[in-house]
Amino acid sequence: MKKALLLSVVASGFIFAGGDIAPAAPVVPAAAPAACDFWGSIGARYEFKDNGDLKFGDKENNTWKTTVVLGVEKKLGYGFGFGAEVAATSQLGLKDIAAPMDENAELSELYLTYKTGNTAFKMGRQALPKSLSPWAWTDTTLNRKDITYEGIVVVNTDIQDTVLAGAWIARAGMDNSFVKVDTKDNKGLFAIAVQNKSLANTTLTATAYYINKPVKGTSVWASAETKAGSVDLGLQVAYSKLKGLGLDKTIGVAGYIGGKLADVDAKLTLAYIDDGESTLVATKALGLGGSSGFWGSSFAGAFGGDVVAGNKQKIARLDLGYKIPNAGKIYFSAAYDKPDSGEKAYGAALGYKFKVSGIKGKVEYRYIKNKDFTKRKDQRIRVEGVYNF
Repeated sequence: MKKALLLSVVASGFIFAGGDIAPAAPVVPAAAPAACDFWGSIGARYEFKDNGDLKFGDKENNTWKTTVVLGVEKKLGYGFGFGAEVAATSQLGLKDIAAPMDENAELSELYLTYKTGNTAFKMGRQALPKSLSPWAWTDTTLNRKDITYEGIVVVNTDIQDTVLAGAWIARAGMDNSFVKVDTKDNKGLFAIAVQNKSLANTTLTATAYYINKPVKGTSVWASAETKAGSVDLGLQVAYSKLKGLGLDKTIGVAGYIGGKLADVDAKLTLAYIDDGESTLVATKALGLGGSSGFWGSSFAGAFGGDVVAGNKQKIARLDLGYKIPNAGKIYFSAAYDKPDSGEKAYGAALGYKFKVSGIKGKVEYRYIKNKDFTKRKDQRIRVEGVYNF
């Protein structure tokens, strides 16, 4: 899903955006101030593209991007702490017709933390990782956060093998531009989640969301993941509904089976999604056919995520990986996406990940056909590296 689309509809359908709400690691109480924890990274990516009209050899169809991220977190003592992060993207003065506006800087995180007993609070602008909630998480591009949120997250671990979480989110944004989740009264988005690991090798998760303005909306999501010997299994169900716009409910179900043998791992994911009779592009893009759920983005985000088709949609995806001893990993993924419109879309990615002198690198080829139902073929070769310090 493209950033511009997300920001344009987040106020009217935030609960459908996809992600999960989980706090950062709780701050350990301290009797006296501790030293600061600093982090940072430098990233660079170059892509060669072929979209049918512009070929690999056309420089104006290629893109260049660099990122710089700097962060700090400090324990203040007595359970209190704070954190901040700044991030910037630049093209280093190189001409980039394909992404001419992709240069900006932002204060991506600024938050306070507090912990008392087994309850932790995080307040302010923050990232939301994918551990407890499927509708509002923070992904990254070259270590720079694609989207962050402003609000309060509370987590409690008093119950054995159980995590309880609650969140209130007021605003969401990126590139230093934030919008209210509730455009009228700013009551925000409310979420509660529970995750339990009492059963051996099994994780059970359930999350519910509610938003009151500009239209009432609810969403419920649940999953079970387990390991049976050398086999990994997962089942997920999801439901979303916006009231007041005459929209149908959105439902989704998905399952996966995977495992690892020696240095080879494999995973097969199957999903069914029904967005009802809605014809609104925003509803389709922010429905379950986005990058939420076990099905993820069936084309690995290669050209904007899944097919935006609405109505009924079937997805199948296969992921394979081979870990080369002391030499990185080769991976392959292939996806099939069939909406009830009768059209079909295909996608595949082949890549190699490695680490050299502290730099995490990746070389990848991606292919997709008929994503927008114009029979167009898109290809790209991506070369990137990130250095963390």
